[in-house]
Amino acid sequence: MTETAAPGQLAHDRYCDEVVEQTALLAGHLAGADLTATVPTCPDWTLRDLVVHLGGAHRWVGTIVRTGATEEVPDEKVPGFDGPGSDDPAALAAWLMEGAELTARALRAAGPDTRLWTWSWDRTTAFWARRMTHETVIHRADAALTAQAAYEVAPELAADAIDEWLQIVAYAQRSDLSDSAAQLRGGGRSLHLHATGAPPELNAEWLVELGEDGFTWRRGHEKATVALRGPLTDVLLAFYRRVPLDGGRVEVLGERELLDFWLEWATFG
Repeated sequence: MTETAAPGQLAHDRYCDEVVEQTALLAGHLAGADLTATVPTCPDWTLRDLVVHLGGAHRWVGTIVRTGATEEVPDEKVPGFDGPGSDDPAALAAWLMEGAELTARALRAAGPDTRLWTWSWDRTTAFWARRMTHETVIHRADAALTAQAAYEVAPELAADAIDEWLQIVAYAQRSDLSDSAAQLRGGGRSLHLHATGAPPELNAEWLVELGEDGFTWRRGHEKATVALRGPLTDVLLAFYRRVPLDGGRVEVLGERELLDFWLEWATFG
């Protein structure tokens, strides 16, 4: 099984910008927030847990990039990984922003082609710039849903997040037979993601085909066993299991059971 390459990633500098910009939007949800509130999309976490997870990830990646690490860096080697000593929302927001800015600065200085350790198929800084962008995009959704705030993602960013997610799940499937993604197989079945209202030049449609040896995917409008249809941001959130299929934001056409099956097993780690 071969992985289909993404139709076109964003520029490295755009990813660096988005790490900071998406973090700033998330930090805006912390003003006056109850940090003990449960995150509905990650019920094992409080809002503070969510922010510390993301901020720690930023600083971890920043350390890898700044040091040019050729092997995984332990959490305890990352300065400030565990968050600020204070539970004040303003202090947490400041800590979060500091980590995002440090990481974006390190990514810019390194450029996209520096070789270093990653857990993925791509052993360059380009992987980390993209990964930290979409890690932040999705966790911003978690924070917005916790705060019951509006959430929207630029179309090209949302489309690239779907591309990256498909690449990650495909990588997990072929690299670790014990991973849940290994279950995503079965000939003759397919899923179609259809984003409505997106710019036509974005071609914001995807076909995922399950075969006996795994799955492949490509952009395009084609008939499938089941289709997930709705505005691009909502399709992204449903595909990441951040909004329910029955919540009125997306439409499911065809064999709902196949989409449920995908959402259950499409994960990594």
